[in-house]
Amino acid sequence: MTLTFVSNYINHHQIPVSDELYRLLGDGYTFIQTEPVEEERLRMGWRDESGKLPYLKLFYEETERCRELILNSDVVVFGGTDEESYIRPRLAAGGLVLRYSERIYKSGQWKAISPRGLKKKYEDHTRYRKAPVYLLCAGGYVASDFHLVRAYPGKMLKWGYFPATKRLEESGKEALLGKHGSGAVSLMWAGRFIDWKHPELPVLLAEYLKKKGYAFHLSMVGGGDMEPEIRQMVQERGLEEEVSFCGYLEPAGVREMMERIEIYLFTSDYKEGWGAVLNEAMNSGCAVLASHAIGAVPFLLRHGENGLVFESGNLRDMEEKAEALLQSPAERRKLGEAAYETIVREWNAEAAADRLVEIAGKLFEGVAAGGGKTGSGDVCSGGKGVGQDAEGLAYGRGPLSAAEVIAPRKMYWRLICGGGDV
Repeated sequence: MTLTFVSNYINHHQIPVSDELYRLLGDGYTFIQTEPVEEERLRMGWRDESGKLPYLKLFYEETERCRELILNSDVVVFGGTDEESYIRPRLAAGGLVLRYSERIYKSGQWKAISPRGLKKKYEDHTRYRKAPVYLLCAGGYVASDFHLVRAYPGKMLKWGYFPATKRLEESGKEALLGKHGSGAVSLMWAGRFIDWKHPELPVLLAEYLKKKGYAFHLSMVGGGDMEPEIRQMVQERGLEEEVSFCGYLEPAGVREMMERIEIYLFTSDYKEGWGAVLNEAMNSGCAVLASHAIGAVPFLLRHGENGLVFESGNLRDMEEKAEALLQSPAERRKLGEAAYETIVREWNAEAAADRLVEIAGKLFEGVAAGGGKTGSGDVCSGGKGVGQDAEGLAYGRGPLSAAEVIAPRKMYWRLICGGGDV
């Protein structure tokens, strides 16, 4: 089987799964990068991997070869770019496509009423509801968004981002979890200092914890437009001893810090499509306290089992749950260990690649059994297997399990009452 992955650019969140796909498929696997890495990302510590990976091709340097691969590969995975022109010839030819996507209504599902937006969603997605086109949902709210536009019925599966997974021997795991002890508790927040990541919430939490008399230290990693404002908040509240600003770190540096930190705070709202730092913090054995609105949270976190979930924007809810963590080293360790196991056993690049190759292979066999490629109009004719129900092939949980349609307004209570991996 030949499988081609098309996205804007490859990064440290995508390389591990690409490495695994290359291991499974050899030269049958290609990653096509459609544009150079943004300068802002490079300043944040990302690396330009062009020219370093055996399976990587650059569309802007090998245009004709890339077009040929997109059109003729057995399977094409497409996403991460708003430019649809790359995939349209394959869609027109009726070739098997697995689209992966974060939310299309991050700012609110009310935008689904826009006539212009609905026309665009119809042209790009809904018209292929009966074609061999499937959706890999990179976040817990993606299925609900696409359900609003009647796209991909029975054809939506869980996906995400898969940073490098660290697997430790039992002694190494014990050493990692040994960080959850008595004394001052270490907390960490990492990201760009922008409004929808809410860097103000960790500072407000620190103010609360100090007033309550807890011994702790908060490390804030990153930078951005709100940094002067956040620094001023720390100064005005007299938190200079309790809060440190670490600036941008390379991904390896972030992971090293996570491995020393007991509690990881993740405060973003619905605009956080996935949030790969959650994978990394869990793999680092942190006790995670995360907003329910983050895309990765419904897939990765099971409240009270491998982390805690607070209602997005609800500072009081966040304070109460953080306080419970500070009071119990045993609870922090329990959650950190379960988080680590979630990543090494299930939500990792190896599992994702294995499952993707298996399910993509079965879908391709179904298309072939139906007589090959079919048209891509509103109603796609064809034989057995064309546009087949992918949920019948899905795993029970984890990557490539069925993505349930759950409205954002119902997700918090679903997570609190029913656990994660919904």
